[in-house]
Amino acid sequence: MAAAWLPALGAVAAPLTLEQAVELAVQRSQMTQSARASAMSAAQMARAAGQQPDPMLTLGIDNLPATGRSRFSTNAEDMTMKRIGLAQEWVSVEKRAAREAAAQAMAGRETVMERVAAADARLQSALAYIEAYYAGEAAQLTALNERHAREELEAGKGRLATVSGSSAEVLGLASALGAAEDESAELLQQKGGFMATLQRWTGVTGDELSEPRLAVAPSQEGFVAAHPLVVARQREIDVARQEVEVARLNRKPNWSYEVSYGQRVGRPDLVSLGVSIPLPIAPDARQDRETAAKRALVDKAEADAEEARRAAAGEYAALANDARRLQERIDRLQAAVVEPLKQRTAATLAAYRSNRASLVMLFEARHAEVEAQRKVLNLRRDLAKVQAQLVFKPIALGALQ
Repeated sequence: MAAAWLPALGAVAAPLTLEQAVELAVQRSQMTQSARASAMSAAQMARAAGQQPDPMLTLGIDNLPATGRSRFSTNAEDMTMKRIGLAQEWVSVEKRAAREAAAQAMAGRETVMERVAAADARLQSALAYIEAYYAGEAAQLTALNERHAREELEAGKGRLATVSGSSAEVLGLASALGAAEDESAELLQQKGGFMATLQRWTGVTGDELSEPRLAVAPSQEGFVAAHPLVVARQREIDVARQEVEVARLNRKPNWSYEVSYGQRVGRPDLVSLGVSIPLPIAPDARQDRETAAKRALVDKAEADAEEARRAAAGEYAALANDARRLQERIDRLQAAVVEPLKQRTAATLAAYRSNRASLVMLFEARHAEVEAQRKVLNLRRDLAKVQAQLVFKPIALGALQ
């Protein structure tokens, strides 16, 4: 038993990865389960749509006396007849096939909504994961900044005992330490909120997160083709086209057939056969209008789909532009700001050890380097969020490397 539980315990203790988070989010998403149930319901309705209507049992009494001594008697009058029969509306094979195709199109639309819900769960959990991870990284940098502020305060207190220090300097350093501590507390608060959001999606509580590694972003064609809104609008076109076919076939009325058996007293029993045929006396004013209305809905669905494609293409262009610009800013800051500041800190430390630089200069160099690293970290967070939208927004492309 212990050997069986050890792998599971190790998995729990290990840091949560982005891939695990998005998969857990899909598994426990109630919206996905709701959409799946709706798709199953639509599939069952599609199977029923191709069936004939249920037959109708008819019961009746004809020519029952209403006045006189024998009123309401079923045996006094030989014209009175007890009748039982069956009636059946007959729908042609072509019509039933069209109705089933329309129901199948609706079922396909509901199936797409399940995939849309799964993609949304992936995206939302990925964004929460990224926010939580980078909030933790920022908290580590602020903790480093807080340590530097504490060291500065200790150094300031040491200088206060000499002629080179002043109480105003010490008070300023104490205020800076308080501000650094408050900033650390604020970032820890933000991380707690993001972790709570992540737990809402994954159902897992954990403080350690692995660095998010995202798959390569799709091309514009792939992003647009798999965009949830575009796919949903395309399914709307399929449904509208099938409903046009159903409306066109409704121009031909359904015939109803009836057979009944009548029982009389003292006279021969009777069998009746009948056919009911609806008469479309004004098809131009009714049936053709219904067909035209359905065709107009096809035009509407096609226009909506085209608009959705344009919107998805614009969204991709904006996200791709943001990703490119953010990466350029990160590379530029890393090369032009962070690296020189690191070298400055190293040079100042060496100078301080050889008594050629003051402790204040070393603290200033450290603080500047940490602030630059925080700015780069914020840009990396923004870049990861943009990349997550490119990767997880499409329905079929929510995969990780």
